[in-house]
Amino acid sequence: MSSVAERTQPAEARPAGRRSPASIVQGLVIAIGFVMLVGGFGVLAVQYRPYKIPTGSMSPTLESGDTVLAHTADGKSTGRGDIVVFQDPDWGNVTLVKRVVAIGGDTVSGDREGRITVNGRQVNEPYLEKAAVLATAFSVTVPEGRLFVLGDFRGNSLDSRSHLDVAFGSVPASGVKARVEAVIQPLSRARLEGRTAAFDELGAPSAHQAGALVPASWTSVGGAVLIVLASAAGWTVSLARKLRGRKA
Repeated sequence: MSSVAERTQPAEARPAGRRSPASIVQGLVIAIGFVMLVGGFGVLAVQYRPYKIPTGSMSPTLESGDTVLAHTADGKSTGRGDIVVFQDPDWGNVTLVKRVVAIGGDTVSGDREGRITVNGRQVNEPYLEKAAVLATAFSVTVPEGRLFVLGDFRGNSLDSRSHLDVAFGSVPASGVKARVEAVIQPLSRARLEGRTAAFDELGAPSAHQAGALVPASWTSVGGAVLIVLASAAGWTVSLARKLRGRKA
């Protein structure tokens, strides 16, 4: 009697080069994550620059040694209340950080306690250093195309009040390089620098809202998370298949 050997039908082979639906989804998610990561980082790299605060003249808003992120900007778009990074040849052409309190055409005055009045309106500035101040009293009209800038620590700031003999202490709007939007170091002080409403009653131009810093950061972080999760999911599925194969 002849014996007939039984053969198990081989599983239908998947055509070469064809990917599973799960693999296709994983690839799409990784691609989307990559676009988000690179796009968000690209916006930050193009629009923002880090700067180190050299002195305590902007305390308590910005402390000496803080590293800030500043949105590239020009003086034409600067509003009252903005914290700006600028250079002025008449001030030694060094990079400085101060708050804009008046623009071209404004009449600004200050008393010995550091309080200011702009165009006849006294400005309440809640961000100022509370230490006792013995400042220089002044009253000037800012020339067109220029800005009047002060430090938040009015008793410890070399600012427009110290240069009243040159263009009434103002700096050229063209010297503005960027607008401060966040503190990034030290981590204990890291935060978004919100706009001030102190000058809103004076009308436009007022302080700016933060630009693309927050959405771009979250987009970049979200992209990185998608890449990690999709990669981890693919690795988990692959490992599970291998384990099933060994058991079989």
